Amino acid sequence: MNHRLRLRASDALWPGLFLLCLALYLADAGMLLRYDRQMIAQGEFWRLITGHLLHLNWPHFWLNMGGLLMVAVFFRRDCTVGQWLGLMVFSCLVIGAGLYFFDSRMFWYVGLSGVLHSLFVVGAWRERQRSALSGNVLLLLLVSKLVYEQAGGGLDSSEALIGARVAVDAHLFGALAGVMFVLFLWRQTKK
Repeated sequence: MNHRLRLRASDALWPGLFLLCLALYLADAGMLLRYDRQMIAQGEFWRLITGHLLHLNWPHFWLNMGGLLMVAVFFRRDCTVGQWLGLMVFSCLVIGAGLYFFDSRMFWYVGLSGVLHSLFVVGAWRERQRSALSGNVLLLLLVSKLVYEQAGGGLDSSEALIGARVAVDAHLFGALAGVMFVLFLWRQTKK
């Protein structure tokens, strides 16, 4: 593929994801597309992916879009468009399956934050390849955040802002999906 075309496709990925999330929020598609344990059990498996593209309210939307912007600014060139898309779909499925099988209290879920955690893991791993210090600091901060959330739950200020409990297990499953993806990429480079 032409190098210029690849860069354009890569640069279009992030605004495209932003616009998709915005369109779904404005269309108020939550009931049809959110992660919903009961509906998934009845065979509506698309909800394992589409629930991550929805948001509760404007503060929730903008928090997630801020995270997406950070990924786009700092890590967008670290993977191909295909790798990023593959990671996003894979992490949606891992998070959805993780919530379904290991968090029976999670009846419904919306938000991109779990997927963002997987993107940050891959970005931090790539950063570590460029600079061990900054990559390790990013990974340490991410692990510290996950440990804090698992021990004490989400930040009260975040929960007040979005008007709901922070889905800390989605963050954990997203990070685990990112680790699995890193291991896959690492194995591919070793071949």
